Amino acid sequence: MITKKSLISLACVGFACLLTTACSEMKSDSGQAAQDEKQNPLVSVKSQKSSKPNIVIFYVDDLGYGDLSSYGMTQAQTPNVDALAKEGIRFTDSHSSAATCTPSRYSMLTGQYAFRNNAAILPGDAPLIIDHTKPTLPKMLKRAGYKTAVIGKWHLGLGVGEVNWNEAVKPGPLELGFDYSFLIPATGDRVPTVYLENHHVVGLDKNDPITVSYKERIGDRPVGTERPDLLKQTADLQHSASIINGVSRIGWMAGGKSAEWVDEDFPFVFTNKAIKFIQESKNEPFMLFFPFHDIHVPRSPNKMFAGKSGMGPRGDAILQMDWMTGKVVDELKKQGIYDNTLIIFSSDNGPVVDDGYFDQSVELIGDHDPSGGYRGGKYSAYESGTRVPMIVTYPNGLKKSGESSALISHIDFYKSLAELAGVELAEGEAIDSENVLPALLDSTIAGREDMLEESFTLSIRSGDWKYIAPFSGSTPDWLANKTAIENGLQAEPQLFDLSKDAAEQNNVVAQHPDLAQMLQAKIDQIKALK
Repeated sequence: MITKKSLISLACVGFACLLTTACSEMKSDSGQAAQDEKQNPLVSVKSQKSSKPNIVIFYVDDLGYGDLSSYGMTQAQTPNVDALAKEGIRFTDSHSSAATCTPSRYSMLTGQYAFRNNAAILPGDAPLIIDHTKPTLPKMLKRAGYKTAVIGKWHLGLGVGEVNWNEAVKPGPLELGFDYSFLIPATGDRVPTVYLENHHVVGLDKNDPITVSYKERIGDRPVGTERPDLLKQTADLQHSASIINGVSRIGWMAGGKSAEWVDEDFPFVFTNKAIKFIQESKNEPFMLFFPFHDIHVPRSPNKMFAGKSGMGPRGDAILQMDWMTGKVVDELKKQGIYDNTLIIFSSDNGPVVDDGYFDQSVELIGDHDPSGGYRGGKYSAYESGTRVPMIVTYPNGLKKSGESSALISHIDFYKSLAELAGVELAEGEAIDSENVLPALLDSTIAGREDMLEESFTLSIRSGDWKYIAPFSGSTPDWLANKTAIENGLQAEPQLFDLSKDAAEQNNVVAQHPDLAQMLQAKIDQIKALK
């Protein structure tokens, strides 16, 4: 190794020769380093302990495979998300782990399938469904020195039972490993319609305490069934209880008037909180989990976006979501940390157009297909229940951008991010997650071989084969307007060859009984795993 001291001592006897040799060696070393990094994109990350990549997970609600212009939507444009797709990897066979929101979020944050904890769509006053004494994704990243935050829609339950919203609400996100949280406690269509920052309701007047009921009417707020004249949009019976901000909700709420949110303010409130977290955390590695309320009902886009898509409030909410994404990405660039940030953009389940509110999204959808040609949607066992858009960018770490057909489940984020952060997992931690980090960083690398899909039944993908297990249970009353057949829930097993029948129209189980039996055995094997 040629040091500065040796160069000085030898300067008078061959400085030019030595300089030439040194430059040659430096060029060779640099070339080898570049080659090493090309072969393994993690080399640059692991060799720079002081600059671990930041992680941002954009998790849109109810966004379908076809709901972005980079995935085929033509009626409106999503330029900010499309820019991420152009710079990164656009996945064509990526899946939420379940066809509904609570199970998907549970699986992503625990690395375990939701059926292991009977995780289902929760009411607004449900207890925390994740055991706060067990490992979670944010806890795992904190072991690697990450600062963590969740900002947006929660819907994983809070507390241990009857929640007193007038006191500290816990356990919650902080007990699961998030350093900071700013939340909608459940969903926009459920009471209480207040923000929860860390453990406390924001802006609450102690002289006007909050009470919530999902069993009987309480308080003096008008309800949707009696005062439709007060509504911005009418709703079905499930969504016709307490009216807050011109929208009737699921459940009844008394008190807390000073703490009520304004739905149209969501894009600014959540985006500003995310930007503030980035500004405060820019000098240390951080993970921001940003679960959008959009495009979940009730869709009440801000006036900046209302009427702009031509597809009604649902399309306008997509434009709003795209704007929010752009603002957060812009802040990463402004702080000079975008290149060292792994961004994952995706959705918690497939699309739904009519989900309880009559907001003209059905009438104004035109030729747009939210499912992008796949069958089903939210709640469904068919592909569109879980096949969602997913985009990954990471300028410092991507080996090859472009389009990827890798089979990936969001449940795989846990082990993949553990590999990225250099965290060794304990035995039994994230038992259903697989490390697919190579596929997240290289569009030419394959993902999973087999993948479970959860809905009201279980399905499994094995390559291009899709098997849906028989369903003999019952669905919730609120799903009565969506038939079992429409959601792939049938008494007989179903088998599809997606390479020939991507729309799942031809059940070929009779032609391949041995294959169907083998795939059912794989489901049983996964269920038996402890």
